[in-house]
Amino acid sequence: MEPLTDKQIRASFVNCTKGEATRMRLPADFAALPWEDLDFLGWVDPGAPLKAHLVLPREAGPTGITLRVPSAGRTSAVKSSMCQACLTSHASSGVALFAAPLAGPAGREGNTVGTYLCADLACSLYVRGKRQPKLRHGRYEENLTLEEQVARTMANLSAFADKVLGLR
Repeated sequence: MEPLTDKQIRASFVNCTKGEATRMRLPADFAALPWEDLDFLGWVDPGAPLKAHLVLPREAGPTGITLRVPSAGRTSAVKSSMCQACLTSHASSGVALFAAPLAGPAGREGNTVGTYLCADLACSLYVRGKRQPKLRHGRYEENLTLEEQVARTMANLSAFADKVLGLR
C-alpha cells in the first residue's frame, strides 16, 4: 500500500460524518507503520476502543470505512475462528464481528453490514508471516503464492466495501 497522509485518510471515509473523521485518532504508531507490508490500513481507535477503521486502496482512491467493535465477551481457548478476509484461523478471541454502518441514507437509518475479521486488523501481517495467530499450530500452510493470498484478501475486503457502499 502506498503511504497515506493524515488528511488523505480522514477524507477517505464513506460511512461517517466529516466531524467524526476529524475526531478519530489515527494508530498510535502511525509514523512508524510498515507501509511496505500493508495491503490496507486497519486499526482500533485508541481513543474509542469500540470503534475501528479500515482504509482500502481502490481504483477511485482510498476508501475509509468506520466499524463498530463488539464489547469483549466470553472467549474459549478451545474454539477457533477464521477471518473472512485473510482466512487466518485464530483462537476465538483473535477474530471479531465488525459492523459497519452503510454509506448514505441507509446508514443514517441504522442499517449495517458485518464481517468477521482479525481482531487486530493485521491481516496483511498474518498473510506475510510477520505476525502469528495465537494457536498451537500457527497459520495453516497454503499452496497459494503470497501474491495470490494478498489478492484473495483484498478481493474479500473489496466485496465488503462494496456492501457498505451499497454496490452489492
